[in-house]
Amino acid sequence: MDFFDLMNISHRYMEILNPSTSEKIIQLGKLLKLKKGSRVIDFGCGCAESLALWAEEFGITGIGIDISGDFCDRARDKLVKRGLSGQIELVCSPAADYVFEEGAFDAATCIGATFVFGGFQQTIQAMKRAVHQNGRLGIGETHWLSSQVPPEYAQKQTTTHTEPELAQFIRNEGFELEYIIRSSRDDWDRYISDNWYGLLRWLEENPNHPDREQVFKHFRTDQDDYLQFQSQYMGWAMYCLSS
Repeated sequence: MDFFDLMNISHRYMEILNPSTSEKIIQLGKLLKLKKGSRVIDFGCGCAESLALWAEEFGITGIGIDISGDFCDRARDKLVKRGLSGQIELVCSPAADYVFEEGAFDAATCIGATFVFGGFQQTIQAMKRAVHQNGRLGIGETHWLSSQVPPEYAQKQTTTHTEPELAQFIRNEGFELEYIIRSSRDDWDRYISDNWYGLLRWLEENPNHPDREQVFKHFRTDQDDYLQFQSQYMGWAMYCLSS
């Protein structure tokens, strides 16, 4: 069972696949200056909840790209039920492989999925090609809360940086950090607990599955990492970037 299979299991009861809320995602949309007719491209869109919220709140059109067939199926069903399939196009593909029209979008987003481009700065480099001269970027990313992260945990999170480092990456790519929307501890607890809930329900439903031990080990490791390290040393936020 690979990483994306585990994600499908652990995220199956969520619509927002990050430690955030509908209200904060709508706030990000306002900061991105979304309005009726705005075009948005969302890399690693998950179940497309952000695009759906922005379509309902602001009247945007957009494209969402995600590698997970399960997430794409869930997103398509959702968009049909909410009457948004005419506004949002979904592409089931590795986000880094998707060939988009350069300079064609008012905003580009990658919320909690910078790994698809290999890191935070690489994500900015890819996304800035998608937006026009005055376009804005929205990125959801982890960051260290302390410079004293235990080495055994830091070695597992080699792409996580401090916020001053993130700010420097942003400036290096010709943008300014305009706004931060932080996740609260409640946001983190909800997101992580929803992961555990999905994993435990799957384990209950699949007592004889050949990958059951792997899933159980993933559950225990994820729980131990959160309780021992992540809740103390790691934060998550959405960053609005302007040129």
